[in-house]
Amino acid sequence: MSERPSLWKSTVAGGGAGAIEILCMYPLDVVKTRTQLQRGRGNIIEGATQYRGVWHALTTIVRQEGPFRLYRGIASPILAEAPKRAIKFGSNEGYKSLIHSMRKGEKLKDSDYLISGIAAGTTETFVNCPFEVVKVRMQAKENIGVYKNTVHAATSIIRNEGILSLYKGFEPQALRNGIWNGIYFGLINKLKNGFKTSGYFKNHDLLLNFVAGSIASGVGTTCNTPFDVVKSRNQNLKSGTAMWSIPTLFHIWKTEGFKALYRGYTARMLRLVPGGGIMIVAFDFFSKLMS
Repeated sequence: MSERPSLWKSTVAGGGAGAIEILCMYPLDVVKTRTQLQRGRGNIIEGATQYRGVWHALTTIVRQEGPFRLYRGIASPILAEAPKRAIKFGSNEGYKSLIHSMRKGEKLKDSDYLISGIAAGTTETFVNCPFEVVKVRMQAKENIGVYKNTVHAATSIIRNEGILSLYKGFEPQALRNGIWNGIYFGLINKLKNGFKTSGYFKNHDLLLNFVAGSIASGVGTTCNTPFDVVKSRNQNLKSGTAMWSIPTLFHIWKTEGFKALYRGYTARMLRLVPGGGIMIVAFDFFSKLMS
């Protein structure tokens, strides 16, 4: 985008972009969460059904629980997605403007886009964490008979565990979001400028945005998946105290192996790589629609 959109336009466009992305990709998020909540080393999984991969998980859920189970808990992210993405894009623009003014109008550096993205991701977590807790509880197979719907899940968590339980997993989620947003917003402008300079996707802005957004999202997802595993496990805890991210990462590595830190990675990549492309294309679409 050659011109920086106003804050309100970024907020509205970000909300619309997020809603479109979640509607397209939600079943993969269910698969991701189910996979991350499995515990054990290698093929020896404790407790519930072992999912051997994305396709196996999708077909197993549909066969055993019905196709609508792939959308269980979608109300929470749908309610959260518009404000979450709005804050993601809106605060990112706000932080960029702040850095721009601190630099007295100088052109932003690559590191500035990274910093503004990290700050936007952390800001986003304050709004989205309660919705993530409810979503994870709804997606977990062991909770199918526990929570009737999203509202029942939220009220049950508050009544039985206290309102602060809606912020379980805040620290790993903030790290996950900060890493992803920093890489996404830090890379995307560099990629878009590089493609334009090299002549790739000439006169194909839609495809350029999609490819740049997909690549940036893939790199961010690869770097932040271990923190997403910690987040999912912490947010599904109904009792006990959630552990900090770094000790938990080492504990999982020691007891379940390094691969356990990347449980759900394939499902996340299948969702977030095209999702990152869809999101930036939708963001630009809504921004132009309002200009």
